[in-house]
Amino acid sequence: MSSLEKIAARCGELDQLVEALAKKLAEADAEREELVVAEQVLRRLYEQEAEAATAEQNAGTPRLVQVAGRSVLKVPHRSEVADASALPVDYQRMLQIVKAAGGPVMVKEVGAELGIDASVPT
Repeated sequence: MSSLEKIAARCGELDQLVEALAKKLAEADAEREELVVAEQVLRRLYEQEAEAATAEQNAGTPRLVQVAGRSVLKVPHRSEVADASALPVDYQRMLQIVKAAGGPVMVKEVGAELGIDASVPT
């Protein structure tokens, strides 16, 4: 093998190495971006949880939090209260509707009583 052939062969090896390293670098960059997003989501959840805990301790009332981009009412942790009085008013209304039905009740029926559409889109 001549010197020129050796040089060409080594250039080919180095080209393959560069290609493999570029692929690894792209994979590492993609994973790093995913981790940055995951960290942001966790920080946001931790902040909301801390705010909710502070609000619950201070006011004893439930708080709206963000889950999957939607606002939802966080049900407070159980307390020493043995009845439904610790629940938010809307939840108490739902329980009253279910109790008044005297048996199984469908969600859409509860929704109708509350004046909200609880139907599932088809």
